[in-house]
Amino acid sequence: MNCPHCDFADSRMKLHRHLAEAHLDQVTTERDETTGKMRYIVACPVCGLKYQHAVKPRYKDPRFLAEFKAEIALVALDQLLYHLEEKHPDAAGLLPPAEVPTQAP
Repeated sequence: MNCPHCDFADSRMKLHRHLAEAHLDQVTTERDETTGKMRYIVACPVCGLKYQHAVKPRYKDPRFLAEFKAEIALVALDQLLYHLEEKHPDAAGLLPPAEVPTQAP
């Protein structure tokens, strides 16, 4: 798979690790001061779609987002990879599945 942010290309697992090491800044987190709700946001660099999801810690500790930034980013980056595989396989460097010829009965 191809990195959507640079020229790195390798297996999905290695790309996931690369994204976490080199592009961690592409994942942002937010905390609503009024409600205490937290979420992460990751944008697709191909189409601009912003995927966001609630972070559900056991406690509404405001330090949670900072303390677990790397772990939260791994989840967010995994969602980005799923999106790239499904919506942008060409940009991700994925080959289309081989067409299997069907035999007439």
